[in-house]
Amino acid sequence: MQKLTTQAEWIARAKAVLPAGGFGNFDPGIIIARGEGSRVWDEDGNEYVDYLIGSGPMLLGHGHPEVMEAVLEQLPKGMTFFANNAKGVELAEAIIDAVPCCEQVRFVTSGGEADMYAIRLARAYTGRDKILKFEGGYHGMSAEAQMSLAPGKRVNFPQAVPDSAGIPRGVADQMLIAPFNDLAAVEQLLTEHDDIAAVIAEPLQRIIPADPGFLQGLRDLCTTHNVLLIFDEIVTGFRLAYGGAQERYGVTPDICTLGKIIGGGFPLAALGASAEIMQHFDKSIVGGDKWLMQLGTLSGNPIAAAAGLKTMEILKREGSYDRLRNIGRRLQRMQSAALDAAGIPHQICGDETLFDIFFTTGQCRDYRTANHDDPARNARYNAALRQHGIFKSPGKLYPSLAITSTDLDKTQHAIQMAVAALA
Repeated sequence: MQKLTTQAEWIARAKAVLPAGGFGNFDPGIIIARGEGSRVWDEDGNEYVDYLIGSGPMLLGHGHPEVMEAVLEQLPKGMTFFANNAKGVELAEAIIDAVPCCEQVRFVTSGGEADMYAIRLARAYTGRDKILKFEGGYHGMSAEAQMSLAPGKRVNFPQAVPDSAGIPRGVADQMLIAPFNDLAAVEQLLTEHDDIAAVIAEPLQRIIPADPGFLQGLRDLCTTHNVLLIFDEIVTGFRLAYGGAQERYGVTPDICTLGKIIGGGFPLAALGASAEIMQHFDKSIVGGDKWLMQLGTLSGNPIAAAAGLKTMEILKREGSYDRLRNIGRRLQRMQSAALDAAGIPHQICGDETLFDIFFTTGQCRDYRTANHDDPARNARYNAALRQHGIFKSPGKLYPSLAITSTDLDKTQHAIQMAVAALA
């Protein structure tokens, strides 16, 4: 019998056809063959507890039977139409029912696309051009979003630093950058500039929590200065709570973006706002000059909508979020206990539903303070976790509802081994 292709062979094949040997998302040194429930397997058959979960969307785990049933029911009815379909309409209704700021939604295919259109929508509605974002905030791959996402050099605020080649110099002139969790800096910029269309923020910036009162402070400042507030809820939507960060923190933006979980593992995202703001997608209402053109081949795809609808239905069931938070709390505690016992300084940063460790003695409040005192220690820790069967990002850990007590036991053993490697 012919030997199956090994992971090393797949990696070599990838290097020949993919820039840097990968898709640009994750470590190209591992090739995932399949996922089931809380586990994934690489092409050599090594098994891992999955805390990456596709970078967030697989909140129910891989191949949840009810989601699979919904997808298989839709498949023979059609895969895509480039036209309205019932599943997409139902999903829009479910999102509007759950998310406070949404009276209408428009579907796109990726979170980055949703963020790009949210910025453009804010400009169309206000007639202004400038956008205020926070240093370190991730809002996709548009030119605006690639300003001061991960700047390699520190400059004075509010100067924007491009993080990618190929971005016109003029883009930086339309972006103002502030430190996260600094209301005074935001207030100063809003006072000094009368041409700001919107402030865009992740309510949980990567894994950095907002200080108490910060999000409400943003809401109040934006209202006072007649500026739109955009919440990027691609990650936090339907993760922090069923109604996302808006429900969890009790702060309602003018526009929000959603992705990951609402597609149930398939490519789907959306942006939503009041009907008044969203009317800029309707040329018959606003006219050609104020119309925001938007279309996409797979926008509102019925298979993705069916998967998202079923995922949301399951999440809405009583106890889902209590269980998710209990899992996250246990994962936080087992890491802190092991690191404390070894005398290793660290901070758990994030929410119980999304977090990670910073090996630092300082507090993590913004991009410039959320760093490891010794980045090599973090690399060794994560490498040891993977060696002992834990699959995660180097900077995030995503709990999922698929995690079992057996998974937690395996994770605790891996953590003990990883901490021992550091000590």
